[in-house]
Amino acid sequence: MSIDTAELPDADGPEDRPTPAGNPGWLSDDELSFVRGRIPVVYIEAVPVRLDGTGRVTEVGLLLRGTPEGEMTRSLVAGRVRYGETLREALFRHLENDLGPMAFPQIPASIVPTQVAEYFPMPGISAYVDARQHAISLVYVVSVTGTCNPRQDALEITWMSPEEALSEETLLELQGGRGTLLRQALASVGC
Repeated sequence: MSIDTAELPDADGPEDRPTPAGNPGWLSDDELSFVRGRIPVVYIEAVPVRLDGTGRVTEVGLLLRGTPEGEMTRSLVAGRVRYGETLREALFRHLENDLGPMAFPQIPASIVPTQVAEYFPMPGISAYVDARQHAISLVYVVSVTGTCNPRQDALEITWMSPEEALSEETLLELQGGRGTLLRQALASVGC
């Protein structure tokens, strides 16, 4: 029995050439599309929180982003895990990329996720949907102690009480089932 698979796209420009040694695990848009169509991609997602002196969550940070259609949505810190990168490194990189270098995230001592979410491009298979791909996401609740200045495509980070973050209005602003994911992640830390 043979399995028909597509060939990798031809390298057309500098962005499609092999990754330089200083940037392992980065894929061109064509390579990423090729991979997304064939295997699940591993992601991390993080819920930034602020804690009081007893370790209780006092604030939850949600990113505000604009969609290509002009809609404003809320999101978690999220991104792919690169080839050769540890989960701890990926978590730190994405927190710093989305929240800025002065956020000072406190990566948990145990890198065991609070949740695992499986995203499918077809609705109805799980509570989580990502039209681009089948993805496995490891979800963490991470304390942030510094000043957050969103970068990348985030417009702002909004700090809200756990009750406000878990309100139906806020949960509906999270796309792809992430409202359910936020509820589950915060329940794991007593909210």
